[in-house]
Amino acid sequence: MSKGKNKKQAHDSSATKDNQFYGLRNQGSTCYLNSVLQVLFMTEEFREAVKRHTEGNSNTTHIDRQLSELFDELKKGPAETIGITHKLGIHSVNKQSDAAEHFEKILALTSPEASKIFQGNLVHTTECLKCHNRTCEEGKFWHLPLPLEDSCTQSYSVEKGVAEFFQTCELKGENQLYCNDCSEKWDATIECEMKHHPDILTLLLKRFQFDYHYMSYTKNNCAVDVPYTLEVPQGQIYDLYAFVEHVGSLKSGHYTATVKSQDGRGARWYNFCDLSVEQLNQNLKVDNMKNFLSGSSSPYLLFYRKRKAQVLKRCKHQRPVDQQLYS
Repeated sequence: MSKGKNKKQAHDSSATKDNQFYGLRNQGSTCYLNSVLQVLFMTEEFREAVKRHTEGNSNTTHIDRQLSELFDELKKGPAETIGITHKLGIHSVNKQSDAAEHFEKILALTSPEASKIFQGNLVHTTECLKCHNRTCEEGKFWHLPLPLEDSCTQSYSVEKGVAEFFQTCELKGENQLYCNDCSEKWDATIECEMKHHPDILTLLLKRFQFDYHYMSYTKNNCAVDVPYTLEVPQGQIYDLYAFVEHVGSLKSGHYTATVKSQDGRGARWYNFCDLSVEQLNQNLKVDNMKNFLSGSSSPYLLFYRKRKAQVLKRCKHQRPVDQQLYS
């Protein structure tokens, strides 16, 4: 993207004064890395947390230092990702890899202050239907994995997939679980609850599956319907602000990122394709506040920002908040 006439940068902004953003150079086949790095850069709260950690910990061993240096470069112009690939131990930059995998690798190496923005907690409760003994297991997560339908005669609903993720699962017949109290296998149920809602909720559409017949990964090109607004259990509302897309096969495909800016000048969506940065048409809107991306087979990672609690009570004849925001 052109840098524009005015090259003077604002130090506390992610963009130039004329509101432009910049791309990342592809080292060979590192579009998978570029796409998630652009999402992290455009996530203001993450960018600021990385900067605070780096400034307060000069000898940090976390990847925050490399991220902070990269983010500073991106504020001025197109940037290189050599420091990031070195920190991640990526030696073959000409080999295509998985964006979701490296997104998690980055967060695992990031300081707790910054990474907690994307981290949630799930509690799985198993109950034996004979003695009703309940056991709970709690674990942290970076993303919620959503398995796509085997049959793609219809578009996969992300909203429905999230609801099914938290549905009670019954294990019967061959799937019975062993109960220590009963000393035998018995029917059981498993419930999943989100104990901590992350500030940024990431959904992984599981497009890549291992095919034991061909002994290799294959891609599911199922079309999906992606909602702009998503409600998860306990009534928490999230709004879509970024997504990573993948086209082609796992070995020869290409990743791009589309992100809504937080520049305070209104919602503007940008597509990042390595060095190319394009502001999308301003007519990119929500279709009746339901499906933001409808029938597309390219979405892979979806990023939702937790909506802050509304402090003002709605009057009797006032329109709902969603209609005020997107009408």
